[in-house]
Amino acid sequence: MKQQLKRVWVLANLVRLWPSLIALASSAQDAPIRADIRRWASILFKEDHLSAGGILWRHCWLMVFYREYRNLAYLRLRLARTYGWLMPKLDSLAIYVPDLGPGCFIQHGFSSIVSAQRIGANFWLNQQVTIGYSNDTDVPWIGDDVTVRPGARIVGRLKIGDGATVGMNTVVTGNVPPGATVFGVPGQIIWRKPKA
Repeated sequence: MKQQLKRVWVLANLVRLWPSLIALASSAQDAPIRADIRRWASILFKEDHLSAGGILWRHCWLMVFYREYRNLAYLRLRLARTYGWLMPKLDSLAIYVPDLGPGCFIQHGFSSIVSAQRIGANFWLNQQVTIGYSNDTDVPWIGDDVTVRPGARIVGRLKIGDGATVGMNTVVTGNVPPGATVFGVPGQIIWRKPKA
């Protein structure tokens, strides 16, 4: 019954969703927003294969029930200024990344600020995270498949390698090698993925 009510609520919100649906439908098949939707659907709903209609439906669902997703969708579809008032985004989540890879997932993104030179594909962000400047110019560079857990701080000109994990409440003060998990203040490597 709860799922049926949610479906009805999504359908009732279609009038507010039409600008984003048009922007999504006209986007390329390999657009980053489509990769984002597939990743969110895989993580939240265990759906690994989505048709074109399934992508549109999941976009509607995510827009209605996940404010963090709205921030990401507005960034990708460039709709925040003209359309954001219809479905408000999460005000305490700010993303300023000129090169944000596809497949970004934001889990409980409240009170997070993300400013980076680059963030790669399949980035996972949690709440109360600060990624940003140590001065006027120095921001992090983040690789592919990186996970940043709640409360982490990554500040300054440093590099987080592919497949790295930054643990809860960790303060990163230097480069993190690929496949490493860092934890603590300052962050220390506590585990490395074995090489294939």
